[in-house]
This record gives sequence, structure tokens and C-alpha cells, in this order.
Amino acid sequence: MKIWTKVHIKDKNRDVELTAKSLTNYLYGYGPILDITRKYQISQEDRALLDGYTANRIAGILMLYLSKDYKRINNIVNKYNIDASKLDNIVPEIEGYIEK
Repeated sequence: MKIWTKVHIKDKNRDVELTAKSLTNYLYGYGPILDITRKYQISQEDRALLDGYTANRIAGILMLYLSKDYKRINNIVNKYNIDASKLDNIVPEIEGYIEK
């Protein structure tokens, strides 16, 4: 029987931790989230809670990816598949240095 559960990893991978924090800043550091934070007067404590939650989820996915547990990643994708009416067009956005 399959049981959907959260797993907390105690042995920290510093590279995953750094990457998760960086990706959280990349996702929420700038852009609409700043406007939303100001508009709805979201406190620094609530913002830190949101950022922590996001970083923990990103770290979990990174750990699954590094361990090549694609089946569990696929399970997450299937469980949290978002209805098309909420997000129509996904346009990949990449930032970083490239070789020219």
C-alpha cells in the first residue's frame, strides 16, 4: 500500500541547502512577490515562513533528483498537477552566464 508522507532529511547536504536558498531568492527575491508583499502588508516573519517553506520543498526535490528517484518526482508532479485554468502559458525563464 502506498502512503503519501513527508520526509525530513537530517543529514544536510550543504550544496543542496545553498542551491535551495539561492533558488528561493531567485523565485521570490524580485518581481511580483515584492509588490504583493507591500500591497498586502505581509510581515517579514510571514515572508520568512514562506521562503523557508519554499526552500525546504526545493531542497527535497533536489535531493530526489540527485538520488535519481524520478519515480517520486513523477508522483509529486502527478499529485500537484495544476489545472490549466490557473496557469495557461508556461514560458521557461533562465538566468545566468553563457559562453559566447
